[in-house]
Amino acid sequence: MKFQRRYLVKAAPVVPAATGDIQAIRPPVFIPSGWGWLWVLLLLLIVGTLVWWWWKRRNKKTLEVPDVQIPPEVRAREKLQHALTLVDQPKPFTIFVSDAARVYLEERFDLRAPERTTEEFLSELQASHKLAGQHKTLLADFLRQCDMVKFARYEPGQSELRALYDAALRLVDETCPHPQVEPQAEQTRNPEPPVSA
Repeated sequence: MKFQRRYLVKAAPVVPAATGDIQAIRPPVFIPSGWGWLWVLLLLLIVGTLVWWWWKRRNKKTLEVPDVQIPPEVRAREKLQHALTLVDQPKPFTIFVSDAARVYLEERFDLRAPERTTEEFLSELQASHKLAGQHKTLLADFLRQCDMVKFARYEPGQSELRALYDAALRLVDETCPHPQVEPQAEQTRNPEPPVSA
């Protein structure tokens, strides 16, 4: 059963013609449907959304900060410095120092250190030429000592924990790229003697 909307249209009063002729047809009467306000609201919503999107995009461009690349050695030193706050807790300290060194090696030398066990990583490291032999030895000793604390429940003293910290810091310091220092202009070999008065 269909529902139909019925509109009551009040017809204009019929005025009898003086001449008795047929009257002219009247134009149709406009009956509002009630949907016009919805179309106006929808149009305003679309325009408002476009203005908001344009404004946000314009502000985002002005507020964007360039991406600053922090070198891996700087991040590693910051993590190691933070690890010193945990020196009273051997296991968390060792985990933090070990992770800082492993992440540094991955970022600096593209070695997949964090995802591998110590033995897997050290076997891959032996085949690599990215680290010098002394650094490979230092790293192997460092990681094995960390594993003793993390997995074998070894409780080292603060001096041993500081030695782990020093080993990680030494590894970072010795393997990070050093800035090239430009040599100063050479002084002449025969400077002029001072003038005596």
